[in-house]
Amino acid sequence: MADAKLSAASLPAHASPHPMANPGYGKRGAPDQHPRTAHDFADLPPREAAIAAYLDRLPDGADISVKTLAKQLPYGQCALRTALNRLHQAGHLRRGRERLDSDTGGSRWITRTWFSRTARNDDWWAAFTRGDVAKDSEPRPPTRTRAHILLAALGRETPSLSLSAADCATLAPLVAEWFARGAGEDAVRHALTSGLPTPIHHPAALLRRRLTDKIPPEPPAPQPPRRILECAECGVVGRPEALPGGVCKGCRGEPAPTRPATLPTAFEIHTRANEIRAAMSLKREEGAPV
Repeated sequence: MADAKLSAASLPAHASPHPMANPGYGKRGAPDQHPRTAHDFADLPPREAAIAAYLDRLPDGADISVKTLAKQLPYGQCALRTALNRLHQAGHLRRGRERLDSDTGGSRWITRTWFSRTARNDDWWAAFTRGDVAKDSEPRPPTRTRAHILLAALGRETPSLSLSAADCATLAPLVAEWFARGAGEDAVRHALTSGLPTPIHHPAALLRRRLTDKIPPEPPAPQPPRRILECAECGVVGRPEALPGGVCKGCRGEPAPTRPATLPTAFEIHTRANEIRAAMSLKREEGAPV
C-alpha cells in the first residue's frame, strides 16, 4: 500500500510523459490562478496535497481520469477517487460539461475537468460556469501602451507625422479602440500613413480624423460559455448551487425535496367533468335532489 504521507516532492518522476486525453478533453486549468509557490496545498492532507501538486504540474489536456492516475501514481483507484473528491470539497477541482459550437453551425457537449491551484468557493465556481468571473486584481497599465508606442514610431517612418508626447497620449485611446475591435498594428499603420496629403500642417488633427472616420466596426459580442457541473461521486449534472463542494444532496445523504403532486391532464379534467354532468342529469331524471 502506498504511503499516505508521501510528499508532493517525492512523487515518482516518469521517463515517459503523462498520457494525454483525446483532443478536447482532459484537464483544463481554471483562469486567474495565483502564481505557483512552495506552500501551495499546505492546507490539504499529505496524500491530497501530493496528488494536487502532481495535477498542477500537468499540462492542459492531460488525462486525469482515475484509471490513468492509478497507473502513474502510487495509489489505488479507490484512494485516488476519495482524494479527488476531497479536492472537489476543497475547491481545487470541478467536473462538468461545456457546449462547443463549430464553424459549421453544429454544437456538441464535451466533458471537462477544471483544476485550480488556487482554492475557490462555490460562488466562484458558479460564476465561472456563467463566464463572469472577475479577476482578483487588475494589472497596472504600462507607462507606454502599445498604442502609444505605435504613434510615437510614426514620425520615424513618416517624418511629416511626427507627434509630441502629449499628442501620443491624446490619440492613444483611439488607437486602443482599433485594437479592441480586432485591428492589428499593420492595419492601423496603413490606415494612418496611406494616401497622405502634402503638406501636412497639423499631423495630430489629421490622425485623429482618420482614427475616427476609418475605425472598423465593433466585433460581435462574445457568447457566454455554456457550462454545467457534475457531482463528483455519482456524475449527475446540476446547477452549481445544487452541488456545494461539487457533491449533490443525494450523495451527501440529504433527503430529496418533496415534489408537488402531478396536475391532472386536460383529458382527465374533461372526463371527470362529463362524469359529474352525467351523474347530475341522472339524479334529475330520477327526481332526486341534486
